[in-house]
Amino acid sequence: MAIPYSRTIFGSLSWYSVLIIVGILAAVWLAEREEKRLSLPKDTAVDLALASVPSGIIGARLYYVAMTWEQFAADPIRILYVWEGGIAIYGAVIGGALGVLCYAKIKKLPFWRLLDILAPGLLLAQAIGRWGNYFNMEAYGPEIQNTLFQFFPAGVLIPGSEGYTWHMATFFYESFWNFCGFWALWRLRKRQKEPGSVFAWYLLIYGSGRFIIEQLRMDSLYLGGFRVSQMLSLVLCAASAGVLLYRAASGRKRQLLLGAIGALALIFRWFFLENAWLYGAALLLAAGLYLLMEGRNGKKTWLLLAFLLFDLAGLLYKEIAPSSFALRLHTLLCSLTLPLLVGWSLSKMKNTEEGSACRTTH
Repeated sequence: MAIPYSRTIFGSLSWYSVLIIVGILAAVWLAEREEKRLSLPKDTAVDLALASVPSGIIGARLYYVAMTWEQFAADPIRILYVWEGGIAIYGAVIGGALGVLCYAKIKKLPFWRLLDILAPGLLLAQAIGRWGNYFNMEAYGPEIQNTLFQFFPAGVLIPGSEGYTWHMATFFYESFWNFCGFWALWRLRKRQKEPGSVFAWYLLIYGSGRFIIEQLRMDSLYLGGFRVSQMLSLVLCAASAGVLLYRAASGRKRQLLLGAIGALALIFRWFFLENAWLYGAALLLAAGLYLLMEGRNGKKTWLLLAFLLFDLAGLLYKEIAPSSFALRLHTLLCSLTLPLLVGWSLSKMKNTEEGSACRTTH
């Protein structure tokens, strides 16, 4: 398993292409279920696929070309040679969203609600599609020096000038993260009443994992010295967390301010992964703000502390026993705590609102 037996199933049919198609079919099937649940017009999910998939492929290709223009400047016709590889998922999301927007305008359907029915399936499709990187032997991380962690799926064997060497299987880390994110998104989707909230959760869940995992990849796209996917993930995490918190705050400025600053502290701690003191300070700042939000008699304080201790344990383990495994553990933990804590703060705001309503009624 550490080395794929072939890039193709048979002939010239590649595993990468097949897995992408399987992911698309799974996404369409889930969107059809949401279409019925939300009483949208029949065949909306299929029509959305016909509108978003081609535009998503175009967007994925143009995004990649824009970030690696030096590869195509001398022979621009190669932009059309998609079979040679070179697509980017964020470009697919942007292009697909534009396709959905055009469809929504033509059919006069709610754009954000359409994105909501696609979001869970999109995350599942990404989880499936990442295995195409396994068969292509790409999207891997740095070399694993510690022999204790030279096994699949912690690592994969990649050919080099001196034979095969073990590298972090970052494609697997992201696939696993996306599968877990899909499960969470599928469970919480029914509780999201405002259009666009499910899609905002998708951006928050996917972006928080991608920001961290992207730091481990050896084939990142760069722009001005920065990893493009990392910076875009940062922006999308901040924007989606802001939207979700703003909607839940319902005009309660103090709750919104505490939640927003706490979320920003959790996001920007990612820049301090190599500095335990600054990372810990950002984590403690977020903890203090969320405790202020909870109040003295909060019934969920134990849950908040569990989230924070969960993250802190990963940080301490990385500092005490530095290794590739400790690094992977900590990156998972610090990715996980942002969506969990945003969800916790939304739950707190909702409970406060319900409590105020009950007091008003009485």
